[in-house]
Amino acid sequence: MGIYEELQARGLIAQVTDEERIRDLVNNGKAVFYIGFDPTADSLHVGHFMALCLMKRLQEAGNKPIALIGGGTAMIGDPSGRTDMRQMMTPETIQHNCECFKKQMSRFIDFSEGKALMVNNADWLMDLNYIEVLREVGAHFSVNRMLSAECYKQRMEKGLSFLEFNYMIMQSYDFYALFQKYGCNMQFGGDDQWSNMLGGTELIRRKLGEDAGAMTITLLLNSEGKKMGKTQSGAVWLDPEKTSPFEFYQYWRNVADADVLKCIRMLTFLPLEEIDKMDSWEGAQLNTAKEILAYELTRLVHGGEEAEKAQTAAKALFSQGAAADMPTAELAAEDFAEENMDILSVLVKSGLVPSRAEARRAVQQGGVTVDGEKVTDIKAAYSAEAFAGEGMVVKKGKKNFRRVIMN
Repeated sequence: MGIYEELQARGLIAQVTDEERIRDLVNNGKAVFYIGFDPTADSLHVGHFMALCLMKRLQEAGNKPIALIGGGTAMIGDPSGRTDMRQMMTPETIQHNCECFKKQMSRFIDFSEGKALMVNNADWLMDLNYIEVLREVGAHFSVNRMLSAECYKQRMEKGLSFLEFNYMIMQSYDFYALFQKYGCNMQFGGDDQWSNMLGGTELIRRKLGEDAGAMTITLLLNSEGKKMGKTQSGAVWLDPEKTSPFEFYQYWRNVADADVLKCIRMLTFLPLEEIDKMDSWEGAQLNTAKEILAYELTRLVHGGEEAEKAQTAAKALFSQGAAADMPTAELAAEDFAEENMDILSVLVKSGLVPSRAEARRAVQQGGVTVDGEKVTDIKAAYSAEAFAGEGMVVKKGKKNFRRVIMN
């Protein structure tokens, strides 16, 4: 089985423009491909996981990845899948985020000895002359065709800024620039990028001729990655300072039964033969599958030692034992303005919820436990002494835990 067939078997390919050429390039290690990452935060999150794992798989098969950081396109903002305009970022913030991305990507991609590239599209987009862009690039884009793209249709009712309208042209220019500078012959992306990606393929063909364009190939990733990375309390980050290894492990340990085998197939590097044997698993076996998924992905992002710690802590938690490696929240004496602290304050001060209103809802809906006991009374209160020593394990829902201790 070639790497292309493996990608198909893992459910990663949804649509391609020229399957035979893609198969030949990928299976023979001749693909120079790029995936774009807009630096809208100072950390990648699990929504990027599929792209990073794909780059790793293809590189191991002899292909050359280009990680394109959107330092230039981030100045515009991608309207795809959004109902409002993204907040503007300063160049300094964008640069900081780009630096954070490279450090995290290096866990997945080998950038040594020309095996991969990391480039920033600000290097060519920021120096473009506006009139030149209109004449040399804009002339190849049909406004009618652009407005028919799903990413723009979704925004037409609420309002689409002219700034965002240029995003497709800028992303298309990225492929054109990468093709000329680095011989990039393939691009990957989620389904919400399909129109933008086709724009890049078409631009190369129009600018450089059909012969050159015949080597530009667009491949569309299955869109499951877009569903990942969000919880009720926000994103699940790859940065351990933003999402601890324990919390990261717990996120995957608590995926839905219907999704666990799909995630194992798409995201882990376990052999397909081993995964196929899991297809008949059900009941308690699915919990074992979730542990395998959580461990493998935590190991990929945070290393084997942290994965072991997270798994041990999670098992200890579920067995009501000590869980020294779970995330902690510290309370100070001044937090106890009164003799006792009510459960709503405990939830807020531990960082499990952002407000007392959300804390109240969590308790009333039966989603809060303290040291394994469900709390149903919003007036339940605890003394400072209760949090002394090893403290107490406070849990909200299935995924959020804190060991709350006195400082």
